[in-house]
Amino acid sequence: MMVVLFAAFGGIASAAFAIVFLWMREEHSALILPHFISFATGALLGAALLALLPEAIEAAGPAGAHRIGLALVLGLGVFFVIEKLVLWWHVHAHEGVSHDHVRERASGVLVLVGDSLHNTLDGVVIAAAFLTNVSLGLVTTFAVAAHEIPHRVGDFAILVQAGLSRPRALLLNLATGIASVLGAIAAYFGLRQATGALPYALAFAAAGFLYIAVAGLIPGLHRSADPRTSAVQVILIGTGIAVIALAGRLTRA
Repeated sequence: MMVVLFAAFGGIASAAFAIVFLWMREEHSALILPHFISFATGALLGAALLALLPEAIEAAGPAGAHRIGLALVLGLGVFFVIEKLVLWWHVHAHEGVSHDHVRERASGVLVLVGDSLHNTLDGVVIAAAFLTNVSLGLVTTFAVAAHEIPHRVGDFAILVQAGLSRPRALLLNLATGIASVLGAIAAYFGLRQATGALPYALAFAAAGFLYIAVAGLIPGLHRSADPRTSAVQVILIGTGIAVIALAGRLTRA
C-alpha cells in the first residue's frame, strides 16, 4: 500500500537519514543543520499554504469555507495545547532548569513518547493527503521528511545525553517511526469511511505544518540576527517553498 510505504519513509527513513548528521564531525554538522532547518521551514510553509490548504478549500467548496477556517483554528489550538502540556511536563521534571533550556534537558522517556505522538500525527497527515490525490501525498511526505530530519537529530542527541548508547538510541529513534505507519493506516481506513471529513483533515494538517514552522522553527532562526546569516535563511526558506511548488507541478503533470 502506497500510504504505508510513504508513511514509513516520512517516519522511519527520516530518522535513519538524520543519523548522517550525527556521524559527521561536529563542526560540519553544526554548520549544515541550521541551513537545513531554514529549508525545512520553507518546505512546511509551502506544503501548508500551496498544497494542503488549497486542496482543502477546493474540496470543501464555498459552502465549507467557514468550516475550513474552524478546522485551521482548531488545529492551531490543538498543537498549542500539546506543546504547552509537553513544556509543563518538562518544567516539572526538571525544576530549576531555565525555560530556554527545557527542551534540551528533556528526559529520554519523554522524547520517545513525544516522538511517537508526533509521528502518529505525521502518518495521519500523509494518509489524508494521499486519499486526496497522489501528487499531494508525495509533496506532503517530502515536507514531513524535511522537518523530521533536524527534529530527529536533536532527539537522538537528547537520548544519548540521557545515558543511552548510540546504537540503542538509534534503534529507539527508528522504532518511534512505526507510529507514523500506524497513524497512516488508522487514518486511511477512517477517512475512507468518512470522506466528507477529508477537507477538514487537510486543513487541520495545514495548521499543524504552520504551527511547527512559525512557533517551532522560526524562533530558533532568529537567534542569529547578523545580515549574512539572515540573508541565507531567507534564501533557503524561499528555496524550500519553491521546491514544494515545483514538486506539486511536476507530480500533477
